[in-house]
Amino acid sequence: MIGNLFNLARPLIHCMDAETAHRMAVAGLAAAPALKPGSDDPVLATEAFGLTFPNPVGLAAGFDKNAEAIKGAFGLGFGFVEVGGVTPLPQPGNPRPRVFRLTEDEAVINRYGLNSEGMEAVASRLAARRGQPGVVGVNLGANKESADRAADYAILARRLAPLADFLTINVSSPNTPGLRDLQAETALDDLVARTLAARDEVAAGGRRTPVLIKIAPDLTPPELDGMVAVARKRGIDGMIVSNTTIDRPQSLRSAARTETGGLSGKPLFAASTRILAETFLRVEGQFPLIGVGGVDSAETAFAKIRAGATLVQFYSAMVFKGPGLAREIKAGLSQQARRAGLTRLTALIGRDAAAIARGEKL
Repeated sequence: MIGNLFNLARPLIHCMDAETAHRMAVAGLAAAPALKPGSDDPVLATEAFGLTFPNPVGLAAGFDKNAEAIKGAFGLGFGFVEVGGVTPLPQPGNPRPRVFRLTEDEAVINRYGLNSEGMEAVASRLAARRGQPGVVGVNLGANKESADRAADYAILARRLAPLADFLTINVSSPNTPGLRDLQAETALDDLVARTLAARDEVAAGGRRTPVLIKIAPDLTPPELDGMVAVARKRGIDGMIVSNTTIDRPQSLRSAARTETGGLSGKPLFAASTRILAETFLRVEGQFPLIGVGGVDSAETAFAKIRAGATLVQFYSAMVFKGPGLAREIKAGLSQQARRAGLTRLTALIGRDAAAIARGEKL
């Protein structure tokens, strides 16, 4: 039903500029009565970071930047929702236009620049939903003008850890100048240590909110080695692989392909899945991974799991396939698991990681 309505409305939606359509989607999801998602197939149940997920399909950060539409997102069938990126102080982000559809490529380029209503607005909305079901993560970012960006992450962790099910250290957005420099091993080690210490300061009743790191798909092998080494040394709870890319594949056909910003959607799938597999091999089972980038079907979600993802996320694909996509992916994953005679989809995590990392299989 949702998919049919989207197909009817898509031409009108795509006549709007991409940012206006995005804002309308968030506002509509926030205002509309939440759908009842129904029970998930038990084969999809997943454990990660000490949390229980009814299914492994999540809404990626970037869609609901200010935690306005969490209940509505769960109504679409997502097993978890990540809001943000959130910055300590409100900031407008980059000038418009800053979001571009690449329709022929089923891709999006954005240069939002971490536009955020700020930490307190998000904290207020998270506090208001206390006691409601659903795993909610918060993606953390630094203010553009901050003199000490590592301190920003500590401030955010101290304020939001008691209100979130997990936190994500986002040092991989390409749209804030210098932010990706924090992926360097020494800088990342300091940032992670300070963030975890802040998280621990507000831990209550022995519950320490899991902290994850989100990385870029454009890392060199030595850079990835350094990031994984920091994550393992510091006891990070997981990694999200990956953010948008600054690369522009030769296959892109859309006129907007020359726009500056991070590319997401279908063209990101191969590169993000390969670095996911490479990360899985380096982590050696110490913590779980979330696979993001080009997920737009049960088949692509299944490939992420085989590459090493315990959970998957998407956002850009809804621009082209609509709000019913989470349900479609879940149904396909259930079918694949049942066809393979599995009682848990998790049995396939990382099965093809070595081959995918070598570029032999996807």
